[in-house]
Amino acid sequence: MTESNGWRRPQSEKSLAESHASVRVSKGHFLRRFLSFFGPGYLVAVGYMDPGNWATSLAGGSAFGYTLLSVILISNVMAILLQALALRLGIASGRDLAQASGDAFSRPVGFVLWLLAEAAIIATDLAEVIGTAIGLNLLFGIPLEIGVVLTALDVFLILWLQGKGFRKLEAVVIALMAVIFACFAVQMVYAAPVWGDVLRGFIPQRDILQTPEMLYLALGIIGATVMPHNLYLHSSIIQTRDIGPTRADKLDAIRMGTIDSTVALMFALFINASILILAAATFHVAGQYEVAEIQDAHRLIGPLLGAPLAASLFAVALLASGLNSTVTATLAGQIIMEGFIHIKIAPWKRRLVTRGIAIVPALVATVIYGESGTARLLVLSQVVLSLQLPFAMVPLVLFTANSQKMKGLPAPRWLTHAAWVITVIIVALNLKLIWDVVTGAVSI
Repeated sequence: MTESNGWRRPQSEKSLAESHASVRVSKGHFLRRFLSFFGPGYLVAVGYMDPGNWATSLAGGSAFGYTLLSVILISNVMAILLQALALRLGIASGRDLAQASGDAFSRPVGFVLWLLAEAAIIATDLAEVIGTAIGLNLLFGIPLEIGVVLTALDVFLILWLQGKGFRKLEAVVIALMAVIFACFAVQMVYAAPVWGDVLRGFIPQRDILQTPEMLYLALGIIGATVMPHNLYLHSSIIQTRDIGPTRADKLDAIRMGTIDSTVALMFALFINASILILAAATFHVAGQYEVAEIQDAHRLIGPLLGAPLAASLFAVALLASGLNSTVTATLAGQIIMEGFIHIKIAPWKRRLVTRGIAIVPALVATVIYGESGTARLLVLSQVVLSLQLPFAMVPLVLFTANSQKMKGLPAPRWLTHAAWVITVIIVALNLKLIWDVVTGAVSI
């Protein structure tokens, strides 16, 4: 039976019920209203600078110089538009993307979408496991195998943060993001890239589509930037704000939330571009074209830049990135499981399950291949995310274009059309990659 508001079933429970509408929204002056919405965009932006981004950007910068900067820029524009749709869905409909998908599609289709969303969480978790383990290894000399196992202990960090309230969780995430930003700002000063070459790198080149190896890395960058789980995450955590019931309240919330996420994603653009620029200015220029391993980058960056501090900052930023990503992936996993299949389990149990699944391939790679296997696994995990992205994007665009489901606040037509163009582009690139793999033009 379909409800008059366009949904088939009434909404039984709120998204992230323990934090729903827990943050008071200030009235009056623009700045006070904006500060009420300051936070969710940064939790989302964390996913755009996780260790998976490091692997793809390091590999792209060392192999192809500044060429793939255009992919980072285009991916970031895609992310800004799609996250704007995700937060609009949460505010206007009162449902997160998982809840909306579970309602709109048949049970078998919803089950498949849930499995794909869970696979995206596991791929994200895999990158965090490896990245955090490498950070521990670089800073404290902990062997990779032990570091991989130790990452399971971040469950207690998550529980502690969640117990302190959502605003406290946001503050910790933003603080760690500031550390990452500062580390890369200093490293960029040391690297002293040729800025004319950097600016030319932001102009798209035809070679990206014509070179299978470059396209593979480009899709990895897209998968590492426009991450499926972030669409589920943003549509939920924006509802932690106590938004009023009127149309004016919701329109103001959409406006403030969009500003918050856009600014936050510009910080993510700086960090992602900085990783690739650092690799291009340090490794590619020096003839080191195959620096894909994070450990190799750490080992070479100090001597090549003549600044041992740069290597330490690199490792600190990596560890902060891994810890930050842990927080948001845990929340996204909870949202996806509760929204699709209405199963509530303790966050620490869910975290142990997904982290346990991610630990297995990470352990296998580190034991069998050592350091040489981690980069391939990181890049592959991001390509997997790119392949899964359309299965989150298509429902999101469909829902936000539906005025009835959005309670009279659908996305503007230009935004819907832009989102469909993005979807077609990503699907076409994914099909091209699959063809290249089948024909042997590129190996995974």
